[in-house]
Amino acid sequence: MEEKLIQRLESAVARLESLSITSQSREIDTEIAASTDPSIIAFEDLLTQFVGRVTAAATKIGGQVQDVTNVLNDAFSVQKDLLIKIKQTKKPDMVGLGEFLKPLNEKLMKAISLTEGRRSDFFNHLKAVAESLTALAWIAYTGKDCGMSMPIAHVEESWQAAEFYNNKVLVEYRNKDANHVEWARALKELYVPGLRNYVKTYYPLGPVWSSTGSAVSAPPKAPAPAPPKAPAPPPPPPASLFSSESSQPSSSRPKEGMAAVFQEISSKPVTAGLKKVTDDMKTKNRADRAGFVSAGEKEVRTSVPSVSKAGPPKLELQMGRKWVVENQIGKKDLVIDHCDSKQTVYIFGCKDSVLQIKGKVNNITVDKCTKMGVVFTDVVAACEIVNCNSVEVQCQGMAPTISVDNSAGCQLYLSKDSLGASITTAKSSEINVLVPASGPENDLVEHALPQQYIHTYKDGQFVTTPVSHSGG
Repeated sequence: MEEKLIQRLESAVARLESLSITSQSREIDTEIAASTDPSIIAFEDLLTQFVGRVTAAATKIGGQVQDVTNVLNDAFSVQKDLLIKIKQTKKPDMVGLGEFLKPLNEKLMKAISLTEGRRSDFFNHLKAVAESLTALAWIAYTGKDCGMSMPIAHVEESWQAAEFYNNKVLVEYRNKDANHVEWARALKELYVPGLRNYVKTYYPLGPVWSSTGSAVSAPPKAPAPAPPKAPAPPPPPPASLFSSESSQPSSSRPKEGMAAVFQEISSKPVTAGLKKVTDDMKTKNRADRAGFVSAGEKEVRTSVPSVSKAGPPKLELQMGRKWVVENQIGKKDLVIDHCDSKQTVYIFGCKDSVLQIKGKVNNITVDKCTKMGVVFTDVVAACEIVNCNSVEVQCQGMAPTISVDNSAGCQLYLSKDSLGASITTAKSSEINVLVPASGPENDLVEHALPQQYIHTYKDGQFVTTPVSHSGG
């Protein structure tokens, strides 16, 4: 009996040793295949040349820029590991593909998490990386019916979304810090031409899975929890998103309070010479322009985050360089009158208030504000409006750049000196610009910026034109 037991144990040990040798042999074969495969060698060159350049620039900058660049570095390293595994793995189903790409998705989510919360001074760097990393999802392409663009087009489209923020970095630091400029340029070249050319050369039709490799195992499904004995009725949906008032396009609703606020401001010397535009004069309220706001406006409006739990109100100069105006509610007489061209103004979480900035400042950012009015004289770099609802911004002097991002209901008042401003909009609706007329009475003429576009393929490329909202 004991001899049989010993024989069985020896047989089991032999089988385990055989399996261990086979596993080690497979790992060695995988390493050898990776070291000689042209596509893997080319990806390693991409890491060394392009990712290495971004990393070197980020190291000189440090702080949050280096943190988000480290995430980018990790994400590209994960993609290299996945490309190696694909060569030993059978093509999975959609559930298996999601599990296979989970390590890459975790890196993308980590980059996105760095952009959340209170807006950082390096928000544009963080956002550029987070948007650009979606380009790595080209590896999920499984065919023309998978619901995404082909790999080359996907990389280019992802970079186009990221370039909006990357260009802001270039503009902000062009004459201030060469390290930031180098970082932004290196980031662009990583994707275009770097990753785009790599995909074009080796995977224009998507990854090539193994026909004889192992299958991707999906995680076991957790047992469904037992239903409660007396389920409570679901709570009503949030009023801010689903109420009949919010679902009604704002072009058919009158303004609440801001028209009166700007009328009060216009009566003061700081806005002398501007004539008030009444609601019935505005393009969006004219009968012959009814319905110019598209149905897509509702989606943009619901994506704009509302002001969260307000902290203590602030209006202070920090470190001698940054004016911070936060959580001001119902304050119509906020004033900054001791500023200079090296200072910035950051306005966050304010509602139903008005701020006047007297003098020249370097940059103005209006972030997550509702029914906010801002009047400023001159800005050196840019005035940025981000994540806002129903704001009115008036420039009395010079403003080379004005950008509106993820906002709904924005009125821009330009002076004669700021008519040359470059206005950039992204994921925004109801953007109207009022400019002085050429007549002697200094009337204001309102122009609605388009939010819908038509893309047509012509002569080997796509041509984009705005949809006409004139109704004619």
